[in-house]
Amino acid sequence: PAASQPPARRAAGGKPPVRVENAGRRAKTEDEPGFITAKVAAALAKCDGDMEAATAALIKQAIPDAMELLDRTRTGGRYDVVAHPALPEILHKQSAHGPDQIWEARPKWTRPHLPQGRWEVTALDINGAYLSALKTHLPLGQLEHSTGFAHDRRRAGVHLITPPAWDHDADLPNPLGARDEPGPLWVTEPTLRLLQRLSGPKYGLCGAPEIHESYTSGSTENLLEKFRTELKDARDRAIAEDDEVTLEYVKAMYSKFVSTMGASNYNRELYRPDWMHLIRSQAFANLWMKAFKAYENGLTVVRAMGTDELHVIGDWHHVFPEGRAVTEVKVKDTYTLGTAGADETGEHDA
Repeated sequence: PAASQPPARRAAGGKPPVRVENAGRRAKTEDEPGFITAKVAAALAKCDGDMEAATAALIKQAIPDAMELLDRTRTGGRYDVVAHPALPEILHKQSAHGPDQIWEARPKWTRPHLPQGRWEVTALDINGAYLSALKTHLPLGQLEHSTGFAHDRRRAGVHLITPPAWDHDADLPNPLGARDEPGPLWVTEPTLRLLQRLSGPKYGLCGAPEIHESYTSGSTENLLEKFRTELKDARDRAIAEDDEVTLEYVKAMYSKFVSTMGASNYNRELYRPDWMHLIRSQAFANLWMKAFKAYENGLTVVRAMGTDELHVIGDWHHVFPEGRAVTEVKVKDTYTLGTAGADETGEHDA
């Protein structure tokens, strides 16, 4: 039975106080297992300690577990969320297996030229790209249509824009991603905000995007923050404790959460393809900003690919900390480009 004496009286016996922390609507003591820890322990117990079998079982349960964790972190939340809104036609697939009309600005860029010589290239891996991208401005309710050039930063959604010209492809990827077709296109909130940022006085890299029409709703950047923090903290603990079971489980939770919130038979609790596009685009925008950070700190950017791959020439350690945390990068590969001339040593500073 639960102790009935008030905590103040029990503390008088000389025992140290027990630390209490938030756990959704409830509180829990620090020594109680959290949601993810408890799920991993139960899977290991059910599989008699077989780590491989427990990992497979946890990955199989990743989607419903992620939704349960989301519900727990959303309990008592201040924002009402529409889980199954009616969507504009642009967010419906144009064919049974085709895409909708939203452009996510996925980068697929390779530097067109390098100076003569032989160059050492490091391919960096950005850790937890989709996990970090959960922090983005997400529309709460049903998307509402508007026209005109104005952009309300209290709202978020998708926008039909004419993108600005990009004149820096020799050194930096186009923030609009690998798109060859000219003319207006539907982009997400993160892409629009990135273009607006780069057109401002701090960067001055392009003109401002021209907005023609939008589908938006009131938004917040912190909608998934508690959910993201739970996953990040569990990931950090797993790395510190060399716990590969939890690490794979957490990765499956956030990656499958993003990939199934659109139109998926595996997740019927949440139908927000707009969120899916926005989170993916935020990951691409985050990678672009890392490419720019490398560039402005004197590195030569060679490739930027997908959500998490950045190839650079130069001493990247003074720009990016190395490690497995989401604020750090790992080395995915190293290779050489070019051919050393007769009078060259094969080494260069970039």
